[in-house]
Amino acid sequence: MIVVNLDVMMAKRKISLTELAARVDLTPANLSILKTGKARAVRFSTLERLCHELDCQPADLLEYREDRIENV
Repeated sequence: MIVVNLDVMMAKRKISLTELAARVDLTPANLSILKTGKARAVRFSTLERLCHELDCQPADLLEYREDRIENV
């Protein structure tokens, strides 16, 4: 599964959701959907703007974790 670590980067950079949303030209609601991991997709242009504003790499925002679902 892909885990979104946007909240971690926002905390490290001490930036609010509202401020970041304005800087990357997204609505706070859409940024919140991404931050909580509920987004089904993210555009590269959005990822690029987030990385620019947070001074980070895409891997700082997105993380792959093996999903270990066992059959019962």
